[in-house]
Amino acid sequence: MAGFGGKVGFKSENYGESKLAKRFGVKNYPAIFVDDVLVARPRDFGYFGGDKDSRYSPWRSAASQQKFKDDLIRMLNLVLSGKKEQLSRKLAGANHQPDQIATLPRFSLTDLSGRPLGSDQLSGRAVLVEFWATWCPPCRSTLEWLASLKRQYGDRIAIVTLAIDSPEVEVRKAAGSVSSDVQWAMSDAKTAVAFGDIVSVPTLFLFDPSGKTAQVFYGAPPDLHEHAEKVLATLVK
Repeated sequence: MAGFGGKVGFKSENYGESKLAKRFGVKNYPAIFVDDVLVARPRDFGYFGGDKDSRYSPWRSAASQQKFKDDLIRMLNLVLSGKKEQLSRKLAGANHQPDQIATLPRFSLTDLSGRPLGSDQLSGRAVLVEFWATWCPPCRSTLEWLASLKRQYGDRIAIVTLAIDSPEVEVRKAAGSVSSDVQWAMSDAKTAVAFGDIVSVPTLFLFDPSGKTAQVFYGAPPDLHEHAEKVLATLVK
């Protein structure tokens, strides 16, 4: 990295394949390490912010990105000056919270048809909630797959697709070309934060009929559909 005289290098590891992430129990991305010190977790980033633990959100803000850059430089200087233990102690208290929500959050929105859409309408069924964006190419195939699941399982499941950071006219166009079998809505900041803030799209949440979180899938890896369908099969009796 520039400015450190060749003393600092950068290494990128694929999501799900990082031994460091597994050691620290990080189940989402991005996560930033300096040597073996976890200095930023997924919840530190996000589209909306509002959570007191989201240090660098909204991430698309230039001010948030500059804050992260400044913090990272300070962290690198601490490690290079032999103060790694000091940095580890400082971050220990901030890194103990879970990365994933435990249950379906309470939320209240209006769907694209103008009808109320809220968590209180979803009880008693397996629930899939997908956060997506119109500028995200992998989201398109994921949405079409979700529509096929709704046709397969019918009223035994509820599927809610929540668009973030997207023009409503483009969301309506996508909804019209995919399916009316799922419930479509624009997410607001409050809802996104209730789900732990959203740091990547697509992000797919699966909840059992009691509302307990069964699994969260980040991104669109090649085996997403296979793994999610296996989890869903255990939730639908």
